Amino acid sequence: MSVKIVTDSTSDIPVEVARDLGITVIPLNVHFDLDTFRDGVDIQPDQFYDRLLTSPNLPKTSAPAPGLFRECYKRLLAEGDGIVSIHVSTKLSGTYEAAMNARRDLGDESGIDVIDSRLASMAAGLLVISAAKAARRGATRQEVVKLVKESVDNVFVAVALDTLEFMQKGGRVGKAQAMLGSLLAVKPMISLRDGEVVPLERVRTRSKAIARIGELLEQHLPAREVAVIYSTGREEADRLIKRLETTHPGQGSYLARFGPALGTYIGPDGLAVVTLN
Repeated sequence: MSVKIVTDSTSDIPVEVARDLGITVIPLNVHFDLDTFRDGVDIQPDQFYDRLLTSPNLPKTSAPAPGLFRECYKRLLAEGDGIVSIHVSTKLSGTYEAAMNARRDLGDESGIDVIDSRLASMAAGLLVISAAKAARRGATRQEVVKLVKESVDNVFVAVALDTLEFMQKGGRVGKAQAMLGSLLAVKPMISLRDGEVVPLERVRTRSKAIARIGELLEQHLPAREVAVIYSTGREEADRLIKRLETTHPGQGSYLARFGPALGTYIGPDGLAVVTLN
């Protein structure tokens, strides 16, 4: 038996990758007025973005209930040598606290470690993937926890947004708030630092933002793991992947998509790169 790895749907790990590595993904909830959907279960990205662009009201998100974690943990404890549960930044969601509540219900000696990644999307997802690969190699729970905690500060993330509107209205704009006053005809670029959204750069056009994303990716290569993430407009993400294959053959990368939970705040036309060095 091996250590079991759990994460939440904000990690945006591609379904086939999670399945192949045995990663359990707990869905957040997305609310369109009175309709509630489990991220990646009841609503998929294409459906979500179609509704996001046509709904008169922006959706809201909520953390999974502790009971969902509790039932998941009980099942996995019977199957493996403990659990490492890695989640979205506590400054962006209450998901970590829900997981901790479930762990407390099961007792401190339950064999569960819950980690605040201080990250989101595939920035956290690459940590989860790294943890799952280590578990598959036979690493102990303590070794997996050590690997994840030592890797957090080695993650770089850059996100090009079409607008900060969705983050602002969703209350997730963080320290990037200072950018709002000067965003007319400017495409914001953001990152994550100490668990919250921070401004990275400002560029005048989307084409320049996409070019800059590519430059920032190049600056952080080679890397242990790489991901390109998009919300809508897969073509730009595909071009980045192809460029990566040309400039750094053998590097390998993951193509992922901002799912409904994070898409609520990213909005359409988001593009990001993440490296784990």
